Amino acid sequence: MILYKVLSHLLDYPNPGLKEGIAEIREALSEPEISGKERQVINEFIDHLAQTELPELEKAYVKTFDMMPAHSLHLTHHLFGDDRERGPALVDLGEHYKGMGLEVRKGELPDYLPLILEYVSTLDDMAARVFLSDALKVIIVIAGNLESSDSPYAPLLRVIEGRGHLLKAA
Repeated sequence: MILYKVLSHLLDYPNPGLKEGIAEIREALSEPEISGKERQVINEFIDHLAQTELPELEKAYVKTFDMMPAHSLHLTHHLFGDDRERGPALVDLGEHYKGMGLEVRKGELPDYLPLILEYVSTLDDMAARVFLSDALKVIIVIAGNLESSDSPYAPLLRVIEGRGHLLKAA
């Protein structure tokens, strides 16, 4: 599902390829799986990307996600903190990915939301929604924390939240 692949790229650390790929991302948004509201939210974020220089995007990303534990995109951090229970959860998730043929980048933890979205993009719609609904409580917390800081990333998390909620409404 292209929506999750787009969100994965937008929530990952900004790089030159992201800015160079803005036209491709906008084109991908024409897929019928993406609602008008989701398209609007993502286009507004892309406008922000297009208007901001890469070093400024990188600095803001580090300040938002690396310096603020409440904004961490590592989902198990919000569940376990640095508790030793986090380790088995990360191993289980990594093994799940491996069993599904997804390689985790060296040095990356398997609970990193962009990686989760990359995985979810390989699933059918219902399986993706089920997977996301399991993480919904954490996604809601992160989205709220980002909104409290007026982060431009908050609406992207709300799109993911909406996909998890749709399962509950169905």
